[in-house]
Amino acid sequence: MRPKYFNQINRKHLNGPTAAVIRYDEKDDTPTVVAQGTGQMAAKIIELAKEHGVHMQEDSSLVQNLLDIDLGENVPPQLYSVIAEILLLIEEMDASY
Repeated sequence: MRPKYFNQINRKHLNGPTAAVIRYDEKDDTPTVVAQGTGQMAAKIIELAKEHGVHMQEDSSLVQNLLDIDLGENVPPQLYSVIAEILLLIEEMDASY
């Protein structure tokens, strides 16, 4: 049996937006999931991020992996390379402004 939302575009259409927030502090050494949600909760997270000028990256497979992690838990090492790429992108964006 194939789930209705196998296709990422259909999943977003059926369930609404999804969002996950990670915090990375150099003293902690590991990124931590601090907020996550789907539907209206995700829309509010995205709205607040835009309101406060927080950089966002759209990556549906990464978000799905982050939604599987409990709040307050560290991101698993398997996702470090993807997170590092995003952090470098954000650093470059900040340097260019």
